[in-house]
Amino acid sequence: MHKKHLKIPYVLAALLIVASMFYTLPYYISKPGLAKELEPIISVEGGHKEEGSFMLTTVRMGKANIYTYLLAKFGKYQEIYPIETILRKGESEQDYNTKQLHLMESSKTNAIEAAYKKAGIPVEYRYKGVYVMSIVPGMPAEGKLETGDRLMTADGKNLKSMTELLTLLASKKAGESVELDYIRDGKKHHVKLPLKPFEELPEKAGIGIEPVDDREIIVSPKVKVKTDEIGGPSAGLMFALEIYNQLTEEDLTKGYQIAGTGTLSDGIVGPIGGIEQKIVAADKAGAEYFFAPNEKGAKDSNYRAAVKTGKDIGTDMVIVPVDTFDDAVTYLEKLKPKKGKG
Repeated sequence: MHKKHLKIPYVLAALLIVASMFYTLPYYISKPGLAKELEPIISVEGGHKEEGSFMLTTVRMGKANIYTYLLAKFGKYQEIYPIETILRKGESEQDYNTKQLHLMESSKTNAIEAAYKKAGIPVEYRYKGVYVMSIVPGMPAEGKLETGDRLMTADGKNLKSMTELLTLLASKKAGESVELDYIRDGKKHHVKLPLKPFEELPEKAGIGIEPVDDREIIVSPKVKVKTDEIGGPSAGLMFALEIYNQLTEEDLTKGYQIAGTGTLSDGIVGPIGGIEQKIVAADKAGAEYFFAPNEKGAKDSNYRAAVKTGKDIGTDMVIVPVDTFDDAVTYLEKLKPKKGKG
């Protein structure tokens, strides 16, 4: 009987530990993710093979519990973010994930455009409407529209771009209404929304959405980019390099394992979050080169942070600063083939 009483504190402690693992804190934790080869993910019809590989680097992000918070607090290359820095006011985790997946789709489109134009192949677009990226709390769209809705018409006119929608809304005054047809989960819906002044810009009125163009790029030869549930815009540069490499005869990998990161828009490489974690992930995966956004040499650039992390972990990986897609291509064209390759 006495032994049973002695076991009770241990049982209670174990139950407390298990329970605390399921209790989330108002923080998110980011940590090094994976470096994935892009050739199995990207396929250009009739594309050329490569001896080395381009690699997509990722960061793992998740809600914090007591243990993950403490590990991040006292560990290296893990970042703690208050929940309000990740989720906007009124934004749910589902809204955030939906937005990240659309950013990935936009990233793929920008990468395809950059690669095909660099290869001298024309591209065309088919507009699919206006995508709702987020909803402003307290505005008329709240509770009526959702992140991920695709607006097809406004006041009976087909929408071909977000500029058309914004121009229409700008022509209206507070109290006037706009009628919208939209698609959600494959079904068509209709809503009539009044315009209301924005709290921060009372001289302007709107319905309270963040719209972006929803468009599909059309190219020949065809290209498939399978990203599953990977979200965010940071893979644009590496997508473009892999696509361009498959489109052209010269193998830009030169037999090396090449990782990197950076958004891509009109050929310009933009900064991303989590560069330190991506350097760690790329190093663990055996990358020999890493392209990092240079941000025109800014003191707090991704490139400088990447170099600092690289020195800290003692990597042999060559970290290369790039401002444009052309910078990366030019660097690879001048790179000598790896011994025993090419």
